[in-house]
Amino acid sequence: MKNEKTDNSSKEKIISRRRFMQASAAVAAFTIVPRHVLGQGMTAPSEKLNIATVGAGGMARSNIDNCNQENLVAFCDPDDDRAADTYKTYPDVKKYKDFRRMLDKEGKNIDAVIVACPDHVHAAASIMAMKMGKHVYCQKPLTHTVYEARKMTEVAKETGVVTQMGNQGHSSEQIRLEREWIQAGAVGDVHTVYAWTNRPVWQQGMARPTDTPSVRPGLDWDTWLGPAPVRPYHPMYLPFKWRGWYDFGTGALGDMGCHIIDHAFYALDLGLPSAVEAYASKRVIEDWKPFKSDEAYPDASVVRYEFPARGSRGPVTLTWFDGGLKPPRPPQMEPERTMPEGGVIFIGDKGAMLEGRIVPETKMREFKRPEKTIPRIEGSHEQNWINACKGAGPAPCANFSYAGPLTEAVLMGNVALRFEQRIEWDAKAFKVTNIPEANDMLHCQYRQGYTL
Repeated sequence: MKNEKTDNSSKEKIISRRRFMQASAAVAAFTIVPRHVLGQGMTAPSEKLNIATVGAGGMARSNIDNCNQENLVAFCDPDDDRAADTYKTYPDVKKYKDFRRMLDKEGKNIDAVIVACPDHVHAAASIMAMKMGKHVYCQKPLTHTVYEARKMTEVAKETGVVTQMGNQGHSSEQIRLEREWIQAGAVGDVHTVYAWTNRPVWQQGMARPTDTPSVRPGLDWDTWLGPAPVRPYHPMYLPFKWRGWYDFGTGALGDMGCHIIDHAFYALDLGLPSAVEAYASKRVIEDWKPFKSDEAYPDASVVRYEFPARGSRGPVTLTWFDGGLKPPRPPQMEPERTMPEGGVIFIGDKGAMLEGRIVPETKMREFKRPEKTIPRIEGSHEQNWINACKGAGPAPCANFSYAGPLTEAVLMGNVALRFEQRIEWDAKAFKVTNIPEANDMLHCQYRQGYTL
């Protein structure tokens, strides 16, 4: 409501109590207007979201429970056994096996979609939902391939829907403190980062099974395969074990990189790498033996990313370890201190930071902590997304404009693993420049019926 002048003396016009009450009533009425009045993809803050899920068991169950204050309208899972406990807990929610059928049939009743299924289905399901104007929460890693990560970023921008990747650590206090402290010069200019995990905790480095057992009851195997090439069912693929196969998962790096590498990506504004080099092993403890497979990720790997200078900040080398391998101990670290099973180390020209703590602890105690300037997340990672979907909060902290490039950077490591050579990446041209055949690994061919 604009202020008006009554005369040349600039006295403000006094609004009558009646007009004030009328204006207030109009504002109140707007906040509870039905969603159809606001248009597709727009939900009034006072309403509940109508949420559908692609995936109902495993990690999807945690996402569902964290969103159950909203209206759960449809679940989709081709594996009844995996989803059984969720179906029992939420018996009135409609059930589907194929996400395409669910979105086609329930689309008009859906505001938002949670995609929490095997990696190879993430992009096809998420992009279909976004193009229908649905908000999307997609589990990490955001995608199965590098190309899908770039495409998800583009489609999210084009459609304007609210998005979030399920790397819940990005809502944490630690990741914000690391960024604030590093930017305050806690360890000087960071030039080296080590990131590692104890995964895989599932089998990797295996050959494709040759026997063909019958598909177990309750599983729609063809629908579970989704866009992946057709192959006979085998219990070596699921549940959970799909992570180790090229056709379905992204290995230890894809599974945990969007959690652990995220710390450095965020704190240092790394952007996309200019080169990636990787080495793989069949065994970890006794020998280091070369690994090569057209089917599965290795037991262990070391991946080295080169990130170019950013403005006044110099280049950064980030090295990833998995399968039980760990980085060298920083010299500043106390002898009695044990290395965790997974984590991240920042090394700068003035010191080191491990797991959100400057080492040694004597330096941590001396450090004058800067003021907290980054907004903190209240509630769960899912709630951060829900609030934004309702227009009751800012853009989610891990929206696809951030999560897409992070995933793209992480998955470039899997491309390098297929060649075990240094690959040079022109991110702007979306092209590996020194090994032309590596470009064939940026995406995979979908089988008929699935598209981006």
